[in-house]
Amino acid sequence: MKRLLALAAAAFVAIPLTPASAFDGAPGAPGAGDPYFPNQGNGGYDVGHYDLALDYNPSSNTLTGVATITAKTTQELSAFDLDLVDSLSVRKVTVNGEAAAFSQSGQELVVDPGSALDSGEDLTVVVRYDGKPTHVVDPDGSRDGWIRTNDGVFNADEPQGAMTWYPGNHHMTDKATYRFTVTVPDDRVAVANGDLVSRRSGGGRTTYVWDAREPMASYLATVTVGKFQLVDKKVDGLRVITAVDPKFADKAANFAERHGAVITYFSSLFGPYPFSSTGGIVDFGPNVGYSLEVQTRPIYPEVPSDSLMSHELAHQWFGDTVTPTRWKDIWLNEGFATYAEWLWLDKLGRTPLQDSFDSAYATAAGDAFWQTPTADPGSAANLFNSPVYERGAMTLHMLRKAVGDDAFFRILRTWIAEHKFGNADTSAFIALSQRISGKDLTSLFDAWLFKPGKPALT
Repeated sequence: MKRLLALAAAAFVAIPLTPASAFDGAPGAPGAGDPYFPNQGNGGYDVGHYDLALDYNPSSNTLTGVATITAKTTQELSAFDLDLVDSLSVRKVTVNGEAAAFSQSGQELVVDPGSALDSGEDLTVVVRYDGKPTHVVDPDGSRDGWIRTNDGVFNADEPQGAMTWYPGNHHMTDKATYRFTVTVPDDRVAVANGDLVSRRSGGGRTTYVWDAREPMASYLATVTVGKFQLVDKKVDGLRVITAVDPKFADKAANFAERHGAVITYFSSLFGPYPFSSTGGIVDFGPNVGYSLEVQTRPIYPEVPSDSLMSHELAHQWFGDTVTPTRWKDIWLNEGFATYAEWLWLDKLGRTPLQDSFDSAYATAAGDAFWQTPTADPGSAANLFNSPVYERGAMTLHMLRKAVGDDAFFRILRTWIAEHKFGNADTSAFIALSQRISGKDLTSLFDAWLFKPGKPALT
């Protein structure tokens, strides 16, 4: 949900690029072809793993990084791009152990390995870089990426913030596993995705190592730093890791324990929880106006309500485990998490499910709410507007009424099982719904997903 609410730096010199035409092959595309963010992601290779070694000084906002990227080429490559904003200076790049030429411009780091890479070739790219990271401003006016706080950084990357702190192939279709080795002053805590595997101190600094062993889209990665109270415990058999700013200590006294009941309930509906740990980060920082479903560890600017926490935890299935192929399909994240939120409030006895639907549907037919097609909101500026959330959730409620409870929840469980740790689009969800239900659902989805205007309740 994104809704508006020390390593020593070596003195390397950039190597001038040799024209790609000097070698066989062709340069990889500078973008993944997403119309909403044309320069996001890159072509010509597929990343399997990121090993990020980061040293951060919060007082000066200086970051020194070594990114080791393991990938495989998908075409013959004379050159390829990585996404990294040029406010961070690249000092050296190696490709398969050999120094490579590179250049930086805007959000593109262009790497020339010096000789063509064959299609299907294993690729290890090491990028050494440093600088003062900062956030980016999205088309809707919100900030994401490396957002400074009084004691560190609030790091939330949807939809384009990953390029503000590490180089990579930053479109959602190139998922990878991660290892984060983060060094910070002793009075700070560094929190990342996955499992905390070690913590060691020396010389006034502490290094935290986190492993995210399940594939993850880069917009769901985080390294968040602050003066946190870190809790690592078992809740209902699941490892829960939480980090809470001490300013919220009283309100967040049972924050870790609250995860158990939500995860248990959603597992009964959607299938087993897909990751090795869960938890969350509550960081007192700038008023970003949103929370984010960071994989395994959602990040909040305040202690979340039951409604908000259930929404972000539902994303661990819808958005994190199964991720859209294009940003226009974001309703597959937000509509599903909103419906799960309605289900949780109904389970708690707070708001009956039908009341949540009726409240959203009561929006006047002439309201602009009904003019945004749910499955393609039209531009990056509209990605996180309310129709994507509420109209998306209403679509699922109408689907449930059309096919019945048994078929509906089989659809959701099958969606997760068939696309686990991968990507899928709206057409795939429609096809699955029709296959399991045995019904022609064309008119339902046309009215609720693709056409402007308030659909009739038929």
